[in-house]
Amino acid sequence: MHDLYRPVLDLIQGVAREVMMPRFRKLAADQFAEKSPGDFVTIVDRESEARLSEALGRLLPEARIIGEEAAAADPSIVDRVGDGVAWIIDPLDGTNNFTAGHGPFAIMVGLAVDGEREAGWIYDPVIDRIVHAARGRGCFIDGERVTARRSDGPPKAAIATYFMPEDRQADVRRRAEGVLEIVDIPRCAGEQYPRLILGANDIALFEKTHPWDHAAGALMLEEAGGMIARDNGTPYRLADPRHGAIAAGSPEMWALARAVLFD
Repeated sequence: MHDLYRPVLDLIQGVAREVMMPRFRKLAADQFAEKSPGDFVTIVDRESEARLSEALGRLLPEARIIGEEAAAADPSIVDRVGDGVAWIIDPLDGTNNFTAGHGPFAIMVGLAVDGEREAGWIYDPVIDRIVHAARGRGCFIDGERVTARRSDGPPKAAIATYFMPEDRQADVRRRAEGVLEIVDIPRCAGEQYPRLILGANDIALFEKTHPWDHAAGALMLEEAGGMIARDNGTPYRLADPRHGAIAAGSPEMWALARAVLFD
């Protein structure tokens, strides 16, 4: 585990306990708004990010803070994700689920140095699950080291087909027929990555890769033996959020997904 595992976990759990869960299923009408069609932001996102940013800044004063809500106000901060030490924060991943009154949702924190992912924390307060990884030290769920395993039956691919143009939807379903079972996405990267590690899903296709959505989970997947890369096989990097990625529980499963969905 990373040397900062416990202080970061204590911080995340405190924010979940004091800021997030008291408002779960209790949001007032003036406590959430639609940033863009189908994409919500809540008072919890903002208060959680403020608390996390302040406390993480004390833990590592030399680190820059890159939070989802701060980036919404100033997109240029993402351009500096590869400069020095950075905390990367998703204060409420799965905001739409939270707003609708159901899970999954999570707090996600990543630590990067010069653009390389070094550690990650994903905390799901509904089921009280912590997933953690540190580069070269493995992936842990609730303190137990884990390796990625595959599902039973045909490989399960979590693909948000409803975000795709109709012709791409039809193409994906045609390609997957008889090879992959397309399953619903959780609309929460903080749940999708654990699903890949635990074998609930084998493959996930991400259309965009904002650093706050993937800094923590991508490292966890890799440390558990899985793989994430661009569809052309180039490694996933924090500094290029405009392009999508394929994530899978093993390199072999990644190669299958690439061949089926893109060749």
